[in-house]
Amino acid sequence: MFRFPAEGKSDISLVLCGAAGQGVQTVEEILVESLKKAGFHVFASREYMSRVRGGNNSTEIRVSSERVRAFVDRIDILLPLNGGVRQNIRKRISSGTLILGDGEELRDEFAETEGTFQNVPLIEKGQESGGPVYTGVVAAGLISGLLGLDPDVPGGFLREKFSSKSDEVVNNNLSALEKGMELARHFIGSGKILVEIPRKERPSGEIMINGSDAVSLGALAGGCDFISSYPMSPATGVLSFMARHARSAGVAVEQAEDEIAAINMALGASYGGARSMVSTSGGGLSLMSEGVSLAGITELPVVLHIGQRPGPATGMATRTEQADLNLAVFCGHGDIPRAVFAPGSIERAFSLSQVAFNLADEFQVPVFVLTDQYFLNSFYNAPIFDISGLRVERHLVEARPGYRRYEDAESGVSPRSVPGYGEELVGTDSHEHDEVGHVQEDSDLRTRMVDKRLRKRNGILEKVIPPVLAGPDHYRNLVVTWGSMYHIVEEALASAGLEDTAHLHYDQVYPLHPDTFTYLERAEKVVAVEGNATGQFADLVRRETGFLIEDRVLWYSGLQISVETVTERLLEKLRQEE
Repeated sequence: MFRFPAEGKSDISLVLCGAAGQGVQTVEEILVESLKKAGFHVFASREYMSRVRGGNNSTEIRVSSERVRAFVDRIDILLPLNGGVRQNIRKRISSGTLILGDGEELRDEFAETEGTFQNVPLIEKGQESGGPVYTGVVAAGLISGLLGLDPDVPGGFLREKFSSKSDEVVNNNLSALEKGMELARHFIGSGKILVEIPRKERPSGEIMINGSDAVSLGALAGGCDFISSYPMSPATGVLSFMARHARSAGVAVEQAEDEIAAINMALGASYGGARSMVSTSGGGLSLMSEGVSLAGITELPVVLHIGQRPGPATGMATRTEQADLNLAVFCGHGDIPRAVFAPGSIERAFSLSQVAFNLADEFQVPVFVLTDQYFLNSFYNAPIFDISGLRVERHLVEARPGYRRYEDAESGVSPRSVPGYGEELVGTDSHEHDEVGHVQEDSDLRTRMVDKRLRKRNGILEKVIPPVLAGPDHYRNLVVTWGSMYHIVEEALASAGLEDTAHLHYDQVYPLHPDTFTYLERAEKVVAVEGNATGQFADLVRRETGFLIEDRVLWYSGLQISVETVTERLLEKLRQEE
């Protein structure tokens, strides 16, 4: 008998995979929404290939009685909808893995694996329900039944999802769901499979949301009313969200012809008074670099969302990496004050995206929100975002007689107005200019204007988001992370049981918080965990503080690092001197 969860675990790890167009995403939607409504905690992460047609996509779904928010290698139940399962999935199969698949197509493929293959006539049952297109819904019914879901829960989801379709389509989906649940009843009744997930705490009043939507909602909460973008994986989800909700949210959405046009449109909108945003990936930001520099000298606020993926060049278009930190911190020629956020949780993606717009407007600088493919395409149940204290802070003044757009203010922040708001002209120029905005070649003026712009760094530093320290106050070891590594390392440290080890996580990676050196020097051993090949954040820490983090766990395969791998690597690093 297969009994789940495995001993010592409180969750089940399901992996669904199939060819593009086979409905893997539909199965995922049915299960995630139904499991959440049934009172389980759910985490899911998608992985897909960069092919217009073909390839094999997959989704990991963790179902638990407690909060789960990170990717694991462990596969308890694997449900492939077709053959050709990718090697990185096959490597994760163990003796404890139950493989549920159609024997006619898959039995030979899994003959040499450690997992136990169990024949399930998914294709046949899908055909009986109206055609092979319903095979995925049969699979969703099978998993729903094994997890003990009330049929009305996934059934209600299907009725809602296909409400705009014909009665025949709705009934065929419901028939396929029932056939899958009937298969589950057969397995349970025969004593082959037993699934019992204790429900310790029910997530009440929570939402299922992914990183992409959290960034988008945070931007709207920050007053974003203009977004321009050229579609580029994995950042396109933000553009798509804004386009779907443009009318109701009051956002002007422009799909530009390229990334250069996108950032220049955003700056033009900002000059006119809009709260502007662009969304792109590393390759797109490379093209936008001159626009970032234009934002620097014109002192126009703009928020840049960057969905990181492996480079250089096209790299791996639909995979994940944390290798664009240097690009965000240093892109744009000349000296440009800026802030760079890298949220580690969906909740912080919402709040920091909101903060980014206020910060950009207050200091008239580019502000970056760094995410990555794994973060954007992962989702879990989270409390409804608290918006009670959020405000859209518009730092605009009326251009009255004598107004000077680039006045040499002590703080470095000149009074900002927009065309039409007041009697005076609002000048701007990409050349070095005087306080009014007229082009000048005066070297003394040049020095004053550079100094004025750089003084903004002091104000930005005063508002820097402090890192999150978890674990013992008097720690011997310190693990340092940024961005999407947060929940993975959090679970890895809990799994390792290292009582003398604390976790220091940065949601704002630039400027660094002034207390950074103090945190680091208190530890006997510091380890940085990053999703790139060189340790870009560790190098940034040394540049800014002088502290060298020698021990680094680096991961750059294009696949997301797992909780198990982080646990293993950290134990190796922290036990080297024992």
